Amino acid sequence: MFGSGPEDIQAKNDRMRGLMETENLPFNDRSHTYNSRLAQELGIWADTQPDSDAYHMAVYQAYFVENRNVGDPDVLLALVKSAGLDVDAAKDVLENRTFKDAVDADWNKSRQYGVTGVPTFVAGGQGCVGAQPYEAIAGMLESIGAKKKTD
Repeated sequence: MFGSGPEDIQAKNDRMRGLMETENLPFNDRSHTYNSRLAQELGIWADTQPDSDAYHMAVYQAYFVENRNVGDPDVLLALVKSAGLDVDAAKDVLENRTFKDAVDADWNKSRQYGVTGVPTFVAGGQGCVGAQPYEAIAGMLESIGAKKKTD
């Protein structure tokens, strides 16, 4: 995974597990990473559908918990079905690469910002890269002068 040896992979899994546990999210150790390009294209399409969150959660579960290949169109279509979205429409999106340009635009913007990991939070020219605890993101926002909201 990412050209890492067994010790590095275990350290990465341990870090991710800790971050996920903090947020009460399920996570299983991973030994592979998969190209998520098609999942991203379907994600943008799903955002045009009712209850797109179901698709996003299904992809999360498949990738981070079940270690499924989210680059495989058959896996993605099964996730679309499990989310209650239109499988035929999703198949059309994959076959025609309907949202390819939208993902390309997202990737280009990410390169312009210097994004090297996900998630990345950007505000006021500052960035916070990777899965970070609340305090890290709050610290970044405070460093650019953001004030806490008062009720």
